[in-house]
Amino acid sequence: MNIVIIGATSGIGKSLFEKYANENNRIGIIGRRVHLLDELYQKYSSKTLPTKADITNLEEIEQAINALHKEMEYIDLAIMCSGTGNINATLDYDVERPTIDTNIVGWTFAIDMFYHIFEQQGNGHLVAITSAGGLRGEPMAPAYSATKAYQINYMEALRKKAYKSGIQITVTDIRPGLVNTAMAKGEGLFGVMPVEKVTSQIIAAIRKKKSKAYVTKRWHILAILNKNLPYCLYKRM
Repeated sequence: MNIVIIGATSGIGKSLFEKYANENNRIGIIGRRVHLLDELYQKYSSKTLPTKADITNLEEIEQAINALHKEMEYIDLAIMCSGTGNINATLDYDVERPTIDTNIVGWTFAIDMFYHIFEQQGNGHLVAITSAGGLRGEPMAPAYSATKAYQINYMEALRKKAYKSGIQITVTDIRPGLVNTAMAKGEGLFGVMPVEKVTSQIIAAIRKKKSKAYVTKRWHILAILNKNLPYCLYKRM
């Protein structure tokens, strides 16, 4: 397959890249840290097309996606892993702004570009790593939970759009719980999952072309309970 991964230099994105690179795939990777892109390229040079771009710089992202599309000619699978979020109980806007710029502005621009490419091709598979944290508002990280809720709804909208258009575009929303990456912030975190286990389940969900998937199974159960918990109880947690 021809695969493009945005946010491939760390965390879930890096782990997904390494798993796909060990199979018969050609992978375009987009990230903002050149030295990390170079490390991945050196390890899998025959399968890797590294491209430097910051998700918050729309011009860079447009150029990067267009360059990879031109080089590959056809994209089978696009995975959006880029994301950020910070603890911000004091509602400091300077803390919230990078989350909004990354998880909404840059994210939407890139997702739309891939969707248009798949429209032109007549098919394709669009995957976004959202979060189980987008199901309810979280006062310790308001922008993170709100932007992830936005992503979840946006992916559902694109899935419906693809269905109504009749174009064979698969839209998959992956909703992890807490994963042992730099994104897991705070003290006394419960149920933090190893990246290896998470990425294996993500790849399984992609292969099955699921519309949405919670990873892992424990977090699927927790997500259902959390989503359906009455607010009168949720607000006390």
